[in-house]
Amino acid sequence: MAKKLLATQTASASSSLSFTSGIDSTYDVYEFVFTNMHPSTDGVNFQFQVNAVGQTGFNETITSSFFRAYHNETTAANALAYDTRWDQAQGTAYQNLTYTTGADNDQACSGILKLYAPSDTTYVKQFMARFNDAQKDNYTIDDFSAGYINTTAAIDEISFKFSSGNIDAGTIKMFGVS
Repeated sequence: MAKKLLATQTASASSSLSFTSGIDSTYDVYEFVFTNMHPSTDGVNFQFQVNAVGQTGFNETITSSFFRAYHNETTAANALAYDTRWDQAQGTAYQNLTYTTGADNDQACSGILKLYAPSDTTYVKQFMARFNDAQKDNYTIDDFSAGYINTTAAIDEISFKFSSGNIDAGTIKMFGVS
């Protein structure tokens, strides 16, 4: 597997970061790597949504699942949990990638999102993500989300944001995988 860096975006009090070019039929897999995404607002979820070719509004239909493993700083609480609150069943909202990321100076989230065959016009588009976030109540959370974008139209744009407030800092790198 070879990865080629296609684009980098760096947040600085940004409401969202979007890749509106570079997603095409060149690669079957696009991988987004997130480093230290820091929110301006405490207890928010990092999210994504896409546009099909020619569409606007970042509101494609998504079906997904979300689960997490967590452990707090005092070791008093830990578990592996499926969380239906962050699933979508044919929803058009932004898909959650993290669970209540904290805004303290020692809190942020980092992870990877893979988008499979976004230019295919026969099948739905699969995605899978894994993040670690320093949560607002001083937990470390290993977040897992996966699902599909229910369209056979090609996907050519993707947007990332927190559920509220700005992205104070952080870097997103987009890779093509062959």
